Amino acid sequence: MPAQGKHRRSPSTSLRRGLAAVTTGGAVLALPVIGATSAFAAPAPSAPQAAVAPASVPAQVNSAVQAAPAQHSVKAGETLSKIAREHSVSGGWKKLYEGNRKIIGGNPHLIQPGITLTLGAKPATASEGKAAKASPAAERGSADRADRSERAGAAPVANAAPAAEKKAVTYTNDLDGWIRESLAIMAEQGIPGTYEGIHRNIMRESSGNPAAINNWDSNAVRGTPSKGLLQVIDPTFQAYHVPGTSTDSYDPVANITAACNYAADRYGSIDNVFGAY
Repeated sequence: MPAQGKHRRSPSTSLRRGLAAVTTGGAVLALPVIGATSAFAAPAPSAPQAAVAPASVPAQVNSAVQAAPAQHSVKAGETLSKIAREHSVSGGWKKLYEGNRKIIGGNPHLIQPGITLTLGAKPATASEGKAAKASPAAERGSADRADRSERAGAAPVANAAPAAEKKAVTYTNDLDGWIRESLAIMAEQGIPGTYEGIHRNIMRESSGNPAAINNWDSNAVRGTPSKGLLQVIDPTFQAYHVPGTSTDSYDPVANITAACNYAADRYGSIDNVFGAY
């Protein structure tokens, strides 16, 4: 139905056409002449064109969702090595620990069930960036304190608190001392394991004798007998030797630390070993 309104054309303003005769070598060309009253306004932009920008918003949202970092909620009995293997984390459990050191703490083999780990180095970095942006007040507070320190100048040496001297830790030359010294090295290197797990396996493997050697099993037949507290063959000891410890596979601390490093790589932790390994 035609629209009723003030813009409807009346019969008196209908299109007027005329014929202009042009002579070209005897031929007459008839050309339509359009009157001034026949002009039309340019069509308005279509609605779909104006809606292009909003249509792209869902795509941006989907892109942001796809870029979200992968995470893992720790369950009871899990270790960093196990989680790294299940999720194919590049760099293994050590990379996973470095990316989540703040939430795990200083001991990588003590991970609490229920904490959420970020998988991969890039998600960890992005998380730290978001945390920094979420607390501008803290940044301003740090800047203000630094500015006040500069204005106040260096404090006199006499007023400075004396630095606490770090006491050297000594370990007893027995099974208890060897295990505790190994645990300290393992904590520095990010190797998981507990006193109970190490002690249990030592008592099964060597009864606590650091000079123990197995000369009868298949390894001995191949010329690589198992040695030391945790009965490690030389090729395994050399492959998993921890820098800073003795290169003698009979050395109690070196033997324990290398064996725990091997067990972490293969089983997730020495705590998960309950038999021949």
